[in-house]
Amino acid sequence: MKALKSDAPLIVYVDIKSPYAFVAIRPTLALEKSLGMRFDWRPLTLDIPSYLGSARKSKGKLVESNRSASQWTGIKYGYADARRYAERQGLMLKGTEKIWDSSIANIAISWAMQTDRDRLGDYFEAVYPPFWRRELDIEDVAVVEACLEQAGIDSTGFAAFVEGEGRAHHDALQAQLHPSGIYGVPTYVFDGTILFGREHLPYVRWHLQGRKGPAPDIAYEIDSAEALPC
Repeated sequence: MKALKSDAPLIVYVDIKSPYAFVAIRPTLALEKSLGMRFDWRPLTLDIPSYLGSARKSKGKLVESNRSASQWTGIKYGYADARRYAERQGLMLKGTEKIWDSSIANIAISWAMQTDRDRLGDYFEAVYPPFWRRELDIEDVAVVEACLEQAGIDSTGFAAFVEGEGRAHHDALQAQLHPSGIYGVPTYVFDGTILFGREHLPYVRWHLQGRKGPAPDIAYEIDSAEALPC
């Protein structure tokens, strides 16, 4: 698998632990559905401590941190920004109390793509909202298996997939992303073009519909219907 190549019309990179990816999922699924296309959904497991430092809370109180004041300012703004758009979708977005290793939940994206593509959106609904309500331990294989089953996706063999083929493919893809110019989520890729952020969805639509007329400006919604849950 090449980071910028796909047989699908659009590659979509997401991470379960990203608030920005969280608020992009429903609008992107709505776009996919409205166009009658199948996008190539892929995991990008962010290494947050490498650029934003690390921290851990317990019962809402900070107990460990190596972040600077400016890093904390950026993080707080990022959550406030994403929370505004989560609330508009009727979703709850609570700040996490630690930096999660989201690789297992992200590998489940690849599992769904391979085993039951039509239920990928159901998996996102089973994992994203409860994780952001602080109800899921996404580092627990059994918890992620339960999310797959809730979505109607057979999880038989998933644990072995995480330890073997799925992990190998995940790690190989992650190693390609930064050298390819992909750094965050959600990221949309088509024809070698890389767009970071769901505000580009109107431009993505314009491209996928044949680039007719002038290109649209960036926006946080495609239209009022697609801002709502599928």
